Amino acid sequence: MIVLLPPSETKRPGGDGPALALDSLSSPELNPLRAELVAELVELSADRSASRAALGISAAQDAEIDRNAALYTTPTMPALRRYTGVLYDALDVESLRGAAADRARARLAVGSALFGLLRADDPIPTYRLSATSRLPGRGTLAARWRPVLDPVLAALADRELVVDLRSGSYAALGKVPAAVTVDVLAEQADGRRSVVSHFNKAHKGRLARALAGTRSEPGDAAAVAAVARRAGLRVERRDDHLTVVVSA
Repeated sequence: MIVLLPPSETKRPGGDGPALALDSLSSPELNPLRAELVAELVELSADRSASRAALGISAAQDAEIDRNAALYTTPTMPALRRYTGVLYDALDVESLRGAAADRARARLAVGSALFGLLRADDPIPTYRLSATSRLPGRGTLAARWRPVLDPVLAALADRELVVDLRSGSYAALGKVPAAVTVDVLAEQADGRRSVVSHFNKAHKGRLARALAGTRSEPGDAAAVAAVARRAGLRVERRDDHLTVVVSA
């Protein structure tokens, strides 16, 4: 089983790994587009105004542009440690120990606008690029990634069950055939339900943690739902789609 996570805009700074080497990343067939995007971001960083427009940031966030400028030289750290934020706080992978930690590193993957697909231990620098960014003179990132990422994700799904926790914009970068998909709904006292926004990430993080560390090997959506329920989540299943229901 592979649990495919979204990335996060917030990233842990620094690192003690060597500078970015694309050959050290998994899925080497993605390296040509990775190299293009890295080069474009570095070049774009010389123009702060254009960078802000492309990345959707303000002048107060110019440190993000500086990070992109240093993509070739800044230290790296494993992808699963690089990403931070609500989902990754709930996942809390660094608190896992022993066999559970080993299973998490084997099972967890991240969909990335810059790198396409990352496995837990892939060494990456800090960067700023989201799925909705639009680099000047180029097509959308979804249009650029789909032709190369779709086959990689399809091959992954042929080998293992994929639980896709990516948000819509990141799911658009590449499709996973027959993936188990998940949404989170808040239920009012009167039974009415609504989409959870901010805390959607926290509940997906809890689900990811349960799946990452379990000793079982879920092979379908029903088995995934069973793991989630054992972890205390209220889950409903419809075919290959799961809904996590939380009290409003």
